[in-house]
Amino acid sequence: MAFRDRREALRAILSGTTCVRPGSVYDAVSIRIAWDLGFELGMFGGSVASLAVLGDPDIALITLTELAEQMRRMSRAAELPVLVDADHGYGNALNVRRTVEELEISGAAGLTIEDTLLPQAFGEAKTQLIPLAEGTGKMKAALDARSDPALVIIGRTSAASISGLDDAIARARAFEAAGVDALFFTGLKSPAELEAIAAATRLPIVLGGVPEEMSDSRTLAGQRVRVALQGHAPFAAATKAVYETLKALREGLPPKALKGLASSELTGRLTREAEVKARAAEFLGLKR
Repeated sequence: MAFRDRREALRAILSGTTCVRPGSVYDAVSIRIAWDLGFELGMFGGSVASLAVLGDPDIALITLTELAEQMRRMSRAAELPVLVDADHGYGNALNVRRTVEELEISGAAGLTIEDTLLPQAFGEAKTQLIPLAEGTGKMKAALDARSDPALVIIGRTSAASISGLDDAIARARAFEAAGVDALFFTGLKSPAELEAIAAATRLPIVLGGVPEEMSDSRTLAGQRVRVALQGHAPFAAATKAVYETLKALREGLPPKALKGLASSELTGRLTREAEVKARAAEFLGLKR
């Protein structure tokens, strides 16, 4: 699947009538698993990117180059459309342009740009937002940078939990007027807040984590939510599995006694072993 096809697939989700739950992906194996299991969309979050690439928490230490390179690796491994959390665009509006350029050629189906002040300001413990005008400028820069018009640009704001619902709506309207393809909200606390946002805007909505009472996909779809994230449990599960396996080995458990390991069949399927052997037979003259 060409990159354009992946972007059109994401656009189809945003223009549809249902709410999709993306699979959290962070490397070549995780994206292949999500693709093989039939997920319509992958989500490459900034927090899980920092964990997978650096082993560091989500405090804006990862660089654009590292993020884009990881996305490139995933694009090669599977055809799953991926929405990338591009954080603040790694700088000002001109940096946002570079961010869009790099993620576009890395194969992202879409990306989000947020209005959070990153990295964290000196002496400020609480999360801060950049001014509305600056955030709008970033959205305009992102749109100006894309060479493939199918690439999805999503404006993201966490204002609801920082400066209030009214400010979140004002920012969403400004991003909408700038021409973004969808709106991403985090920090919503009630169905009433979502209803107010849906009534005040027109674009498809993407949601970060929400309270349990807001988790019903049909209800979300009725409020124009087309993508609802469900965290990054796969990375957490993988971390626990690796930790417990290494711990058991360190404590003297024989490798053959380990439980819960991927079978050779599953590993072969995920690494596309049969396809590789077929190519070796055709191009290298090796017996299959």
